[in-house]
Amino acid sequence: MDKNVLQHIAGIELYPLISLAIFFLFFLGLLAYVLLADRRHLGRMSELPLSADAEPASSPFTPQPLC
Repeated sequence: MDKNVLQHIAGIELYPLISLAIFFLFFLGLLAYVLLADRRHLGRMSELPLSADAEPASSPFTPQPLC
């Protein structure tokens, strides 16, 4: 295959810039979410898998009783 096949596509120079912008905006949004999140809510969510009083979530793979 020809090495220069990508050079013949019109507007190809925009694709790396668009992907970099999407990558940057995603992680900027994620950083904003982490910094602005309610600490009490995050604390409750972090303890949820280890909590003994929480009911186990029903899974579609758990067998159901027949009667």
